[in-house]
Amino acid sequence: MKDLHIPIEIDSELYTKNPDSSELGKKIISNSIELIYELGFEQFTFKKLGLKTNSPESSIYRYFNNKHRLLIYLTSWYWTWMEYKLVFATTNIESPSERLHITLDLLTKPVLIDNDFSYVNEILLSGIIFSESIKTYHTKNVDEANSKGSYTAYKTVVNRVAQIILEIKPSFPYPHMLISTVIEGAHHQKYFSEHLPELTDLAEDRNAITNFYKELVFNFL
Repeated sequence: MKDLHIPIEIDSELYTKNPDSSELGKKIISNSIELIYELGFEQFTFKKLGLKTNSPESSIYRYFNNKHRLLIYLTSWYWTWMEYKLVFATTNIESPSERLHITLDLLTKPVLIDNDFSYVNEILLSGIIFSESIKTYHTKNVDEANSKGSYTAYKTVVNRVAQIILEIKPSFPYPHMLISTVIEGAHHQKYFSEHLPELTDLAEDRNAITNFYKELVFNFL
């Protein structure tokens, strides 16, 4: 795999020490992704992460105050990376409808490994986003976390897509509501398809989620 070529800038409020600044920090991120994906967030602990990284538990606390802050960091990394993907895929495409089609593909289709980022497994991280990221803001401290920028990356992606929607239909009154519904709904449908298939209609069509939400969005517009 390549070394990291493209920096992912994460708000410094989300960590105590930047994990991207050291090999241990990168190990903490890569191994936390593997452990959370394997165990689930509830069963994940810094003690288990310390054993997996072969480092003292106390060293992990130098980077993150607690595991919830780590989950917020991982979620922010994902959405910052996703914004990069959206910008790269839609630059120089004049048609807003075509940009929206491409954007909905990226937001709803299965994630692929991006070798520009050597220590992050984007496939496993996307699985965490589908099943665990809701826990970053379904918390009593959501307003405080929001004031510190914990959800800025996610809101930036939603706003970017909302602006494309407004290019297509300037009078549409609910662009942010529509795109956040698409993102959250697509995540739920992917999770349902793996664990509660009676709640979805994927059958043998791997693109069913994408097709459904594209039809939903363009019918609205």
